[in-house]
Amino acid sequence: MSSRELAHPGKAGVPVSVDDLPTLQLEDISQESEAALVARGAAYVREYTRIQGKATTLLKNIATVLVALRIKHGDMLGTSQAYRNDAAEVYRTAEQGGDVGADMRASVRYHVGNLLRRHMTPRELERAGLQPASPLERFQDRRAVDAAIVKAVRTSDEVAASTPKPAKGERVPEQGGQPVKATADHLRLAQVAGNILGQLDTSVIDQHMTAGQRAKLDEQLAAAQKMITALRRHTRKPSSKA
Repeated sequence: MSSRELAHPGKAGVPVSVDDLPTLQLEDISQESEAALVARGAAYVREYTRIQGKATTLLKNIATVLVALRIKHGDMLGTSQAYRNDAAEVYRTAEQGGDVGADMRASVRYHVGNLLRRHMTPRELERAGLQPASPLERFQDRRAVDAAIVKAVRTSDEVAASTPKPAKGERVPEQGGQPVKATADHLRLAQVAGNILGQLDTSVIDQHMTAGQRAKLDEQLAAAQKMITALRRHTRKPSSKA
């Protein structure tokens, strides 16, 4: 059974084009052998993979058409009524043959955003009020933020789980290499703290935060700065050990 000729469950195994494939029901295949079921499943997977690859290309092509329409209308932001009418017609015509879902529209917008950043100069993007980073770049930035947070949490948990808690002012016991590990852990914690702060984007603070959000962030940064200042009193003083 090929990926283009999947057995029609209602017609005694007569192969049909996947374009005419009906929704499969459990009772339709209850009499098939294990080998036939494996072959059927594999064919579905192959066809799905093939279609998915084409779907991405089609989404990018739709985005290219929409950006071309924006250029025709002299409207790179896509806010004019003339452009919106044309874009709506693209989807309205397509919906005569099936539903154009929100996920598809969102995917097209994603590709439109990437294409605009390749087509427009930084000055044009700024003039149009668009961020210079494309949706893809912002997505990658979000992954970097998530990775930094995960690393910080993991490092903190590892240090907390493996480090005894001496009483305040009590020295860490000089045995089992514990002081060496403690110093290494402190350097790791400082590094991940710096990584987290390095992910903060001033353009987000300046352009997208409300006054209340900026005030909250300032409060959190002030608290962090206070802790850092207190710690640096210890890092900057000479060691008491000979």
